[in-house]
Amino acid sequence: MQIHIGHIIRDELRRSGHTNQWLADRIGITTRTLQKVFNKPSIDTQQLLLISRALGVDLFACHSGAITDSPYNSLG
Repeated sequence: MQIHIGHIIRDELRRSGHTNQWLADRIGITTRTLQKVFNKPSIDTQQLLLISRALGVDLFACHSGAITDSPYNSLG
């Protein structure tokens, strides 16, 4: 399963009703840099955490939900 986190972030931002400028201001980057984030299939985890908090959405769940055959699924 291919996950393009940039597209997911863009879609969540649209769903929130906020602007690119709003999110860029909240995470401390320019709107130009945010546009680059939208085009990235993966991003730094710290940046993903900042964006998740700003949008109020657990964007890490996109990845953890895609794990099907991981030794970490059964920690018992």
